Order: sequence, then structure tokens, then C-alpha cells
Amino acid sequence: MGQPLWKDSKIWAGLNRPDLTPENADVIIFGIPFDGSVSFRSGAGQAPDALRQITYTISPTTEDFQSFADLKIRDMGNITGDTRDDIFANAGALTADLVSTGTFFIMIGGDHSVTIPVHQGIDEALDEPFGIIHIDAHFDLCDEQGGDRFSHGSTERRALELDNVKRIEDIFFLGIRSIESDELEFFNTNPVQVVSAKEISRGGVDKALIRLKNQLGHLNKIYLTIDIDCLDPAYAPGTGTPQFGGMTSRELLDLIQGIFDLPVMGMDIVEVAPKLDNSLTSVFAARKLVTEVCGFIHKKNQK
Repeated sequence: MGQPLWKDSKIWAGLNRPDLTPENADVIIFGIPFDGSVSFRSGAGQAPDALRQITYTISPTTEDFQSFADLKIRDMGNITGDTRDDIFANAGALTADLVSTGTFFIMIGGDHSVTIPVHQGIDEALDEPFGIIHIDAHFDLCDEQGGDRFSHGSTERRALELDNVKRIEDIFFLGIRSIESDELEFFNTNPVQVVSAKEISRGGVDKALIRLKNQLGHLNKIYLTIDIDCLDPAYAPGTGTPQFGGMTSRELLDLIQGIFDLPVMGMDIVEVAPKLDNSLTSVFAARKLVTEVCGFIHKKNQK
């Protein structure tokens, strides 16, 4: 067999540099190809390598016609293990190391449960509060699903147990358009901060960003997690639990651009399931998001 994809310098628009240490990189990328915590359709475990495979031919440029050709990217490969506990422990340890170096990172899932150890790694590395921006069709505030407290529907409920996520108001939800029955009580008795997909469609992205920035503007560290099902299935059909009535691709791109006015320290893209989408539309959507984010980081580094 040939070398793993993540050791190929031609991926990520030809910018991958396997020789870089995390301290010397501008962006670290790693995958967590795990989808064993889903409640419906699987397939997201294929996403990290499927995404890498379609980055050979792209140019290191953004939709605003800006180059990031000198951005230093290091793909650190996939986090693996014999069990979910092993995978989560390894992911948390790597995340803690990256946060300690201050290097911006992008994690490619995997189902949304793989964000749980990333949150835990951030919490371990920091001694200050951090916020979370959760872009999704779902709240992922279930205490458990099918008896599993680490399911892909429990991501932010577990975040609320961390030392440095001080209150529910420091998690901001965007694009939501579904709620589980066992989330309703929590939602009705806690000050959950949310701009739904309907509100974004009717009120516009700028209004949503004002609310977001007013809510999280006091924080010095913010983590961004993006479930690809935040997009309407017309734009991203390859995902395990699609929900009708989601954001357009234009709304999501504009939202992400505004979010990077905030001190985002890292992000992930999860729930991309290549096998559920013959055209790979969802994978290409994820690629576009990574490309634009690389442009945002490059622009910040130039200041």
C-alpha cells in the first residue's frame, strides 16, 4: 500500500506539510473517522479520507478572490483506537496539546459524538471560560440516547459538565429546526441561546450575527462545531439525519465569515456521510467550508 493520504503534500490544495511541528503550523487538520454513536444512519466515518481525496485539484484561493498559498497546513492524520473510549482519549489528548500551543485546528468527523472529546481536550488545556458555537439542525442536548450518554445527540449536554463552560448562555445554537422530546424540558427551563433556521431565513444572517456577537463577545476563546445537516438536504443530502427547512449554502458561508470576527480557536465539521450521497455534494460542501476558513485564518495572520 502507498503512504496514508495525510502524508501526501498534494492534499489541501497542495499546502500540506507533514514535516511541520504543530507549533510551526498555521492550521492543523486531523480526522476522527468514528460513527459508532449514531441514532439512525451511519457513514460519517468515511468523511475524513473522502474529504482529503477531493482536495488535490483545488486552488488555495477564496470566494473573495484572495490567495492563501503561503498558509502552513499540517494534516496529522486520523485518530484511531480499539474502542470508542480509546479513540476519545486519544482525540482529547491531541486537542489539549494543540490548544496549549495556540495553533488553530480543524477536526473532520465522524458523527457528532466525536466533538465530545475535543471539547474535553479544550477544557483540559484552558484555565479560562470558553464558548461554543453549535451550527446544526439539532440541539444535541439529550442527556442520553438509547442509554448512551456519549451519543451524537448528547454533544452539548456533555459540554455543560465541563469546568470551563460556565453556563448554558455560553453555548450559542444556530440553524436549529428540530428538538427531541427529552430536550424539551431542558429547553423550557434553561436560557438556551438559539437562532433557528427559520429565524435566519426570515431575519437574515446579519441579525443572527449581531445576537451571537452580543452573547459571546465577552469570551477570549470560542470553539465552532458544524454539523453538515445545518444545511437543507437540497445542499447536503449525504448526512445521517437530514432535516427539511435548513439553511442555504449562501447563508452558511456568510454566517461563517461573520463568526471569524470572534476569537475562534478551532472548529470541526461532522456528520458528512459520503455513502449516502452519490454525487458527494455534502463532501464538497465541507471542502468549501474548510477552504474559506483557511482563507479567514490567513487573513487574520496578515494583520
